[in-house]
Amino acid sequence: MSIGGSRVRVRFTNAHGQAPLRIGAAHVALRSHGAATVPGSDRALAFGGKFGVTIAPGAAVLSDPVNLEVPPRSDLAVSIYLPAATGLPTLHFRSRQTNYVSPKGNFTSAASMPVASTTVCAEQFVNRVCTSPWYFLAGVDVRASAGVGAVVALGDSITAGAGTTTDTNRRWPDVLARRLLNQGPVMGVLDQGLDGNTLWTSALGLSALARFDRDVVAASGARFVIVLLGINDLRAGASAARVISGLQQLVTRAHAAGLKAYGGTLTPFLRASDAQEAQRQAVNRWVRTSGAFDAVIDFDAALRDPAWPRRMRPLYDSGDTLHPNAAGYEAMAGAIDLSLFRP
Repeated sequence: MSIGGSRVRVRFTNAHGQAPLRIGAAHVALRSHGAATVPGSDRALAFGGKFGVTIAPGAAVLSDPVNLEVPPRSDLAVSIYLPAATGLPTLHFRSRQTNYVSPKGNFTSAASMPVASTTVCAEQFVNRVCTSPWYFLAGVDVRASAGVGAVVALGDSITAGAGTTTDTNRRWPDVLARRLLNQGPVMGVLDQGLDGNTLWTSALGLSALARFDRDVVAASGARFVIVLLGINDLRAGASAARVISGLQQLVTRAHAAGLKAYGGTLTPFLRASDAQEAQRQAVNRWVRTSGAFDAVIDFDAALRDPAWPRRMRPLYDSGDTLHPNAAGYEAMAGAIDLSLFRP
Protein backbone atom coordinates (compact mmCIF):
# COMPACT_ATOMS: atom_id res chain seq x y z
CA MET A 1 0.00 0.00 0.00
CA SER A 2 1.02 3.66 -0.25
CA ILE A 3 -1.15 5.56 2.23
CA GLY A 4 -3.15 3.92 5.01
CA GLY A 5 -6.78 4.06 5.98
CA SER A 6 -9.51 2.67 8.21
CA ARG A 7 -11.56 0.79 5.62
CA VAL A 8 -10.57 -1.14 2.51
CA ARG A 9 -12.20 -2.65 -0.54
CA VAL A 10 -10.60 -4.87 -3.14
CA ARG A 11 -11.03 -4.82 -6.91
CA PHE A 12 -11.00 -8.10 -8.85
CA THR A 13 -10.98 -8.38 -12.62
CA ASN A 14 -11.82 -10.76 -15.42
CA ALA A 15 -10.77 -8.22 -18.05
CA HIS A 16 -9.18 -10.73 -20.40
CA GLY A 17 -11.24 -13.78 -19.49
CA GLN A 18 -13.24 -15.59 -22.12
CA ALA A 19 -15.69 -17.16 -19.69
CA PRO A 20 -17.32 -16.11 -16.38
CA LEU A 21 -14.87 -16.18 -13.45
CA ARG A 22 -16.17 -17.68 -10.22
CA ILE A 23 -14.55 -16.53 -6.98
CA GLY A 24 -15.73 -18.83 -4.22
CA ALA A 25 -14.24 -16.79 -1.37
CA ALA A 26 -11.86 -13.90 -0.88
CA HIS A 27 -10.17 -12.44 2.19
CA VAL A 28 -7.92 -9.49 2.97
CA ALA A 29 -5.57 -9.18 5.92
CA LEU A 30 -2.39 -7.50 7.04
CA ARG A 31 0.57 -9.66 6.05
CA SER A 32 3.14 -10.54 8.69
CA HIS A 33 5.67 -12.65 6.75
CA GLY A 34 5.59 -15.11 3.89
CA ALA A 35 2.06 -16.47 3.49
CA ALA A 36 1.11 -15.64 7.10
CA THR A 37 -1.15 -12.84 8.29
CA VAL A 38 -1.27 -10.66 11.38
CA PRO A 39 -3.55 -12.28 13.99
CA GLY A 40 -6.92 -10.57 14.22
CA SER A 41 -6.59 -8.73 10.91
CA ASP A 42 -8.28 -11.23 8.59
CA ARG A 43 -11.50 -10.03 6.96
CA ALA A 44 -13.81 -11.96 4.68
CA LEU A 45 -14.81 -9.98 1.60
CA ALA A 46 -18.41 -9.83 0.49
CA PHE A 47 -19.93 -8.66 -2.77
CA GLY A 48 -23.34 -7.14 -2.27
CA GLY A 49 -23.52 -9.02 1.01
CA LYS A 50 -22.64 -12.41 -0.49
CA PHE A 51 -19.33 -14.18 0.18
CA GLY A 52 -18.56 -15.10 -3.40
CA VAL A 53 -19.06 -13.62 -6.83
CA THR A 54 -19.06 -14.50 -10.52
CA ILE A 55 -17.42 -11.95 -12.81
CA ALA A 56 -18.51 -11.72 -16.42
CA PRO A 57 -15.88 -11.80 -19.18
CA GLY A 58 -14.33 -8.36 -19.56
CA ALA A 59 -15.76 -7.10 -16.28
CA ALA A 60 -14.43 -6.12 -12.85
CA VAL A 61 -16.00 -6.04 -9.40
CA LEU A 62 -15.37 -4.15 -6.18
CA SER A 63 -15.86 -5.88 -2.86
CA ASP A 64 -17.96 -4.37 -0.12
CA PRO A 65 -15.76 -2.24 2.18
CA VAL A 66 -14.52 -3.80 5.43
CA ASN A 67 -13.17 -2.15 8.56
CA LEU A 68 -9.42 -2.70 8.71
CA GLU A 69 -6.80 -0.32 10.04
CA VAL A 70 -4.14 -0.29 7.33
CA PRO A 71 -0.87 1.48 8.21
CA PRO A 72 0.86 3.47 5.47
CA ARG A 73 3.24 1.42 3.30
CA SER A 74 2.07 -1.86 4.83
CA ASP A 75 1.74 -5.20 3.05
CA LEU A 76 -1.69 -6.69 2.53
CA ALA A 77 -2.44 -10.34 1.88
CA VAL A 78 -5.32 -10.83 -0.54
CA SER A 79 -6.42 -14.46 -0.75
CA ILE A 80 -8.67 -15.81 -3.50
CA TYR A 81 -10.33 -19.23 -3.62
CA LEU A 82 -11.09 -20.46 -7.12
CA PRO A 83 -13.46 -23.47 -6.91
CA ALA A 84 -13.38 -24.29 -10.63
CA ALA A 85 -11.13 -23.98 -13.64
CA THR A 86 -10.87 -20.35 -14.69
CA GLY A 87 -9.89 -20.62 -18.32
CA LEU A 88 -7.63 -17.88 -19.62
CA PRO A 89 -6.56 -15.93 -16.51
CA THR A 90 -6.34 -12.18 -16.24
CA LEU A 91 -3.05 -11.31 -14.58
CA HIS A 92 -0.41 -8.67 -14.03
CA PHE A 93 2.38 -10.81 -15.35
CA ARG A 94 5.38 -9.33 -13.56
CA SER A 95 4.48 -8.06 -10.09
CA ARG A 96 7.99 -8.22 -8.59
CA GLN A 97 6.37 -9.68 -5.50
CA THR A 98 6.35 -13.26 -4.24
CA ASN A 99 2.87 -14.71 -4.55
CA TYR A 100 1.74 -17.94 -2.93
CA VAL A 101 -0.33 -20.82 -4.28
CA SER A 102 -1.95 -23.25 -1.86
CA PRO A 103 -2.76 -26.95 -2.35
CA LYS A 104 -6.31 -27.64 -3.52
CA GLY A 105 -8.91 -26.33 -1.12
CA ASN A 106 -10.16 -23.11 0.41
CA PHE A 107 -7.47 -21.64 2.67
CA THR A 108 -8.48 -17.98 2.34
CA SER A 109 -9.07 -17.63 6.09
CA ALA A 110 -5.90 -19.48 7.18
CA ALA A 111 -3.62 -17.48 9.45
CA SER A 112 -0.68 -19.22 7.78
CA MET A 113 -1.66 -20.53 4.38
CA PRO A 114 -0.13 -23.85 3.34
CA VAL A 115 2.04 -23.24 0.30
CA ALA A 116 2.27 -25.65 -2.61
CA SER A 117 4.25 -23.27 -4.80
CA THR A 118 5.29 -19.66 -5.18
CA THR A 119 5.32 -17.40 -8.18
CA VAL A 120 8.76 -15.80 -7.94
CA CYS A 121 10.00 -13.96 -10.98
CA ALA A 122 13.58 -13.77 -12.15
CA GLU A 123 14.40 -10.71 -14.21
CA GLN A 124 14.19 -12.46 -17.53
CA PHE A 125 11.60 -14.03 -19.78
CA VAL A 126 11.17 -17.78 -20.00
CA ASN A 127 9.27 -18.57 -23.18
CA ARG A 128 8.07 -14.95 -22.93
CA VAL A 129 6.12 -15.72 -19.75
CA CYS A 130 7.14 -14.29 -16.39
CA THR A 131 6.34 -16.29 -13.31
CA SER A 132 5.35 -13.68 -10.71
CA PRO A 133 1.80 -12.73 -11.65
CA TRP A 134 -0.93 -11.20 -9.57
CA TYR A 135 -3.93 -13.25 -10.70
CA PHE A 136 -7.32 -11.52 -10.96
CA LEU A 137 -6.30 -8.74 -8.52
CA ALA A 138 -6.65 -5.22 -9.89
CA GLY A 139 -6.21 -3.02 -6.83
CA VAL A 140 -7.10 -2.06 -3.28
CA ASP A 141 -8.85 1.12 -2.18
CA VAL A 142 -8.54 2.64 1.28
CA ARG A 143 -10.79 5.19 2.91
CA ALA A 144 -8.60 8.18 3.65
CA SER A 145 -9.01 11.66 5.07
CA ALA A 146 -10.86 14.32 3.14
CA GLY A 147 -8.61 16.08 0.68
CA VAL A 148 -6.39 13.07 0.06
CA GLY A 149 -6.26 11.97 -3.56
CA ALA A 150 -4.08 9.78 -5.73
CA VAL A 151 -1.20 10.19 -8.15
CA VAL A 152 -1.30 7.67 -11.00
CA ALA A 153 2.05 6.62 -12.46
CA LEU A 154 1.35 5.47 -16.02
CA GLY A 155 4.26 3.81 -17.73
CA ASP A 156 6.13 0.73 -18.84
CA SER A 157 8.68 -1.55 -17.16
CA ILE A 158 10.65 1.45 -15.87
CA THR A 159 7.58 2.47 -13.88
CA ALA A 160 6.88 -1.17 -12.95
CA GLY A 161 10.33 -1.44 -11.33
CA ALA A 162 12.37 -3.60 -13.71
CA GLY A 163 15.90 -3.88 -12.37
CA THR A 164 14.89 -4.00 -8.70
CA THR A 165 14.91 -6.99 -6.35
CA THR A 166 11.70 -8.92 -5.74
CA ASP A 167 9.77 -7.96 -2.58
CA THR A 168 11.75 -4.78 -1.89
CA ASN A 169 9.20 -2.16 -3.13
CA ARG A 170 11.87 0.08 -4.62
CA ARG A 171 10.16 1.14 -7.84
CA TRP A 172 10.18 4.91 -8.37
CA PRO A 173 6.44 5.17 -7.53
CA ASP A 174 7.20 3.39 -4.24
CA VAL A 175 9.90 5.96 -3.50
CA LEU A 176 7.54 8.79 -4.46
CA ALA A 177 4.92 7.40 -2.05
CA ARG A 178 7.51 7.36 0.73
CA ARG A 179 8.56 10.95 -0.01
CA LEU A 180 4.95 12.14 0.02
CA LEU A 181 4.32 10.45 3.36
CA ASN A 182 7.44 11.92 4.89
CA GLN A 183 7.36 15.39 3.39
CA GLY A 184 3.79 15.87 2.19
CA PRO A 185 1.33 16.51 0.83
CA VAL A 186 0.01 13.03 1.62
CA MET A 187 -1.28 11.41 -1.55
CA GLY A 188 -1.85 7.84 -2.59
CA VAL A 189 0.38 6.60 -5.40
CA LEU A 190 -1.00 4.09 -7.88
CA ASP A 191 1.63 2.25 -9.92
CA GLN A 192 0.12 1.51 -13.32
CA GLY A 193 3.39 0.47 -14.91
CA LEU A 194 3.20 -2.46 -17.29
CA ASP A 195 6.27 -4.22 -18.68
CA GLY A 196 6.66 -3.75 -22.42
CA ASN A 197 3.89 -1.16 -22.57
CA THR A 198 3.64 1.15 -25.55
CA LEU A 199 1.41 4.04 -26.49
CA TRP A 200 -0.05 2.49 -29.60
CA THR A 201 0.27 -1.30 -29.83
CA SER A 202 -1.05 -4.07 -27.60
CA ALA A 203 1.44 -6.92 -27.33
CA LEU A 204 2.29 -7.89 -23.73
CA GLY A 205 -0.81 -6.01 -22.58
CA LEU A 206 -3.20 -3.30 -23.67
CA SER A 207 -1.55 -0.18 -25.03
CA ALA A 208 -1.53 2.89 -22.82
CA LEU A 209 -4.12 4.55 -25.04
CA ALA A 210 -6.36 1.50 -24.77
CA ARG A 211 -6.08 1.18 -20.98
CA PHE A 212 -6.09 4.85 -20.04
CA ASP A 213 -9.75 5.07 -19.02
CA ARG A 214 -9.56 1.85 -16.98
CA ASP A 215 -6.19 2.40 -15.31
CA VAL A 216 -6.17 6.18 -14.86
CA VAL A 217 -9.56 7.86 -15.24
CA ALA A 218 -11.45 5.18 -13.30
CA ALA A 219 -8.82 4.89 -10.55
CA SER A 220 -10.30 5.79 -7.17
CA GLY A 221 -9.26 9.26 -6.04
CA ALA A 222 -7.14 10.00 -9.11
CA ARG A 223 -6.19 13.68 -9.37
CA PHE A 224 -2.81 13.61 -11.09
CA VAL A 225 -1.17 11.39 -13.70
CA ILE A 226 2.56 11.14 -14.43
CA VAL A 227 3.15 9.82 -17.95
CA LEU A 228 6.44 8.10 -18.77
CA LEU A 229 5.89 6.32 -22.06
CA GLY A 230 7.30 6.09 -25.56
CA ILE A 231 10.65 4.36 -25.28
CA ASN A 232 9.20 0.99 -26.32
CA ASP A 233 7.43 2.60 -29.27
CA LEU A 234 10.77 4.06 -30.43
CA ARG A 235 12.52 0.72 -29.92
CA ALA A 236 9.86 -0.89 -32.13
CA GLY A 237 10.51 1.63 -34.91
CA ALA A 238 7.90 4.32 -34.25
CA SER A 239 8.82 7.90 -35.08
CA ALA A 240 9.04 10.74 -32.61
CA ALA A 241 5.99 12.27 -34.27
CA ARG A 242 4.00 9.10 -33.62
CA VAL A 243 5.02 9.06 -29.96
CA ILE A 244 4.22 12.75 -29.57
CA SER A 245 0.75 12.29 -31.04
CA GLY A 246 0.08 9.52 -28.53
CA LEU A 247 1.26 11.65 -25.63
CA GLN A 248 -0.92 14.53 -26.83
CA GLN A 249 -3.93 12.21 -26.75
CA LEU A 250 -3.18 11.16 -23.17
CA VAL A 251 -2.91 14.80 -22.07
CA THR A 252 -6.17 15.69 -23.79
CA ARG A 253 -8.00 12.78 -22.19
CA ALA A 254 -6.52 13.52 -18.76
CA HIS A 255 -7.68 17.12 -18.94
CA ALA A 256 -11.13 16.04 -20.14
CA ALA A 257 -11.37 13.91 -16.99
CA GLY A 258 -10.31 16.80 -14.76
CA LEU A 259 -6.83 15.43 -14.06
CA LYS A 260 -3.53 17.27 -14.12
CA ALA A 261 -1.03 15.57 -16.45
CA TYR A 262 2.72 15.67 -15.82
CA GLY A 263 5.10 14.53 -18.54
CA GLY A 264 8.25 12.54 -17.85
CA THR A 265 11.18 12.79 -20.26
CA LEU A 266 12.36 9.51 -21.76
CA THR A 267 15.36 8.10 -19.94
CA PRO A 268 18.69 7.15 -21.58
CA PHE A 269 19.14 3.89 -23.45
CA LEU A 270 22.73 3.28 -24.53
CA ARG A 271 21.90 0.36 -26.83
CA ALA A 272 19.58 2.48 -28.96
CA SER A 273 20.66 3.10 -32.53
CA ASP A 274 21.70 6.58 -33.56
CA ALA A 275 18.33 7.02 -35.27
CA GLN A 276 16.44 5.90 -32.16
CA GLU A 277 18.49 8.21 -29.98
CA ALA A 278 17.69 11.13 -32.29
CA GLN A 279 13.98 10.29 -32.00
CA ARG A 280 14.25 10.09 -28.19
CA GLN A 281 15.85 13.51 -28.07
CA ALA A 282 13.09 14.88 -30.31
CA VAL A 283 10.40 13.52 -28.00
CA ASN A 284 12.15 14.99 -24.98
CA ARG A 285 12.44 18.40 -26.63
CA TRP A 286 8.70 18.36 -27.21
CA VAL A 287 7.93 17.24 -23.63
CA ARG A 288 10.13 20.01 -22.22
CA THR A 289 9.08 22.87 -24.50
CA SER A 290 5.60 22.26 -25.93
CA GLY A 291 3.63 23.30 -22.85
CA ALA A 292 1.23 20.41 -23.46
CA PHE A 293 1.73 18.98 -19.97
CA ASP A 294 0.82 20.84 -16.79
CA ALA A 295 4.42 20.30 -15.66
CA VAL A 296 7.52 18.42 -16.78
CA ILE A 297 9.48 15.89 -14.70
CA ASP A 298 12.94 15.56 -16.18
CA PHE A 299 13.75 11.90 -15.54
CA ASP A 300 16.31 12.03 -18.34
CA ALA A 301 18.31 14.75 -16.58
CA ALA A 302 18.10 12.85 -13.29
CA LEU A 303 19.67 9.69 -14.76
CA ARG A 304 21.92 10.64 -17.67
CA ASP A 305 25.71 10.61 -17.52
CA PRO A 306 26.94 14.21 -18.02
CA ALA A 307 29.99 12.86 -19.83
CA TRP A 308 27.87 10.77 -22.21
CA PRO A 309 24.23 11.92 -22.16
CA ARG A 310 22.87 9.03 -24.22
CA ARG A 311 23.71 6.63 -21.41
CA MET A 312 22.66 6.34 -17.78
CA ARG A 313 25.16 7.07 -15.05
CA PRO A 314 26.77 3.69 -14.28
CA LEU A 315 25.77 4.19 -10.64
CA TYR A 316 22.11 4.05 -11.70
CA ASP A 317 22.25 1.32 -14.37
CA SER A 318 20.79 -2.10 -13.55
CA GLY A 319 23.11 -3.59 -16.17
CA ASP A 320 21.04 -3.57 -19.35
CA THR A 321 21.57 0.17 -20.11
CA LEU A 322 17.78 0.70 -20.18
CA HIS A 323 16.36 -0.04 -16.72
CA PRO A 324 17.62 1.80 -13.64
CA ASN A 325 18.58 -0.01 -10.46
CA ALA A 326 17.23 0.89 -7.02
CA ALA A 327 19.56 3.89 -6.76
CA GLY A 328 18.35 5.08 -10.16
CA TYR A 329 14.73 4.85 -9.08
CA GLU A 330 15.58 6.87 -5.98
CA ALA A 331 17.04 9.54 -8.27
CA MET A 332 13.96 9.51 -10.47
CA ALA A 333 11.59 9.99 -7.54
CA GLY A 334 13.92 12.63 -6.13
CA ALA A 335 13.52 14.65 -9.33
CA ILE A 336 9.79 15.11 -8.71
CA ASP A 337 8.71 18.41 -7.16
CA LEU A 338 6.28 17.41 -4.40
CA SER A 339 4.54 20.78 -4.58
CA LEU A 340 2.95 19.55 -7.83
CA PHE A 341 0.55 17.49 -5.73
CA ARG A 342 -0.80 20.13 -3.42
CA PRO A 343 -4.60 19.98 -3.31
